[in-house]
Amino acid sequence: MELEVIEDSGSRFVADIKGASHTLCNALKNELWNNESVKVATYMIRHPLTGVPRFTVETEGNAKARKALADAAARLADTASKLKKEFKKVK
Repeated sequence: MELEVIEDSGSRFVADIKGASHTLCNALKNELWNNESVKVATYMIRHPLTGVPRFTVETEGNAKARKALADAAARLADTASKLKKEFKKVK
């Protein structure tokens, strides 16, 4: 997976996420909505077969959009790790 930053102006962060699909983008978008300073969290894929997701995050106040996205990704990774441990417990 590769991140190509299109815009990073503090409260607005836009990036293409090469190698990502709707699965990751929807999970990331939903996790971002748990952050009260996030006012926009969305993505679009221009073409379903050849398109690359373009993710947009906007925050309000002093919150940085890039940090909000990084924090959401870290929380998702933590959740996935916990789920993986639970699956290993099941025999």
